[in-house]
Amino acid sequence: MIISRTPFRLSLGGGGTDLPSYYKTHGGFFVSGAVDKYVHIAVNPRFEGDSVRVSYSTTEIVKDAAELKHPLVREALDMVGIKRGIEVVSVADAPAATGLGSSGSFCVGLLRALHAYLREEKTSQYVAEEACSIAMNRLKEPSGKQDEYVAAFGGIRAYRIDRDGEVKVEPIPLSTNSLAELEANILMYYTGITRSSSSVLSKQKTAIEKDGAAEKMDKIKDIGLRSRDALASGDLTKFGQLLDEHWRVKRGVVTGMSSDKIDSWYRIAKENGAIGAKVVGAGGGGFLMLYCENGRARLRKAMGAQGLVEHRFRFDFDGSKVIYNV
Repeated sequence: MIISRTPFRLSLGGGGTDLPSYYKTHGGFFVSGAVDKYVHIAVNPRFEGDSVRVSYSTTEIVKDAAELKHPLVREALDMVGIKRGIEVVSVADAPAATGLGSSGSFCVGLLRALHAYLREEKTSQYVAEEACSIAMNRLKEPSGKQDEYVAAFGGIRAYRIDRDGEVKVEPIPLSTNSLAELEANILMYYTGITRSSSSVLSKQKTAIEKDGAAEKMDKIKDIGLRSRDALASGDLTKFGQLLDEHWRVKRGVVTGMSSDKIDSWYRIAKENGAIGAKVVGAGGGGFLMLYCENGRARLRKAMGAQGLVEHRFRFDFDGSKVIYNV
């Protein structure tokens, strides 16, 4: 049996510039961190070798992997050349459609487990590109490269995307004190609102290509660059301010990034000590990320009064890896 563990991601600046509709013309740049919320994928030989069993929120048993309804599992098995005789089981710490890049983490974790099952050693970059290819080329999803790369590499890093799609991974020299302060000052609240990232990203793709939103995305890329510099220099107050600037620019790219309810929570957070805030992921729901340096108790009380539940986290520096191989 093989078990892989793969982190979810937390976008910290420049999100959206990883979309091909933008980076193929302008080049992309974003800063993102992996967090200690995981998807675990177990892969095992199936006793009934003439079939495939896949268990997630439901269970599928089929004669051939090509018959699977789960698109990521179907395409990943096809990519590595497995047709039958295998079982795949997944368990996640957070549900899908919450803005933490769950689909990208799932696909990276699945590929990591499948390569280990086949006794193949692959680099993080290789697995990330495979996962991106499944989403972008095989399934034609309007997605980018952020989720897969952050899940594969882990840590808090900057990612530069050339116009040809090549991704360069850049470490950010974050001090131990800055890391501890950053983890303490970021508060994550689940809104209870799930949304399809594909629908938001499709609108964003159209806006970039046809509606002149590329100029706004240029500003978002610049915010990503400044966020990297703020983190590297330990200027976390500036980082918090950039979160707020990022959200104000991003919500102007397309409609559906926010809602009246999210705007209300955002306003209450700012009134109670948050320096910056953003909705994690494509927008429209999922997690509300707040940055607060002083008065966190007051902020927690205010958000709790709104019925929002805080989810504590730490950053993950391992990335996707196999944790059990027998």
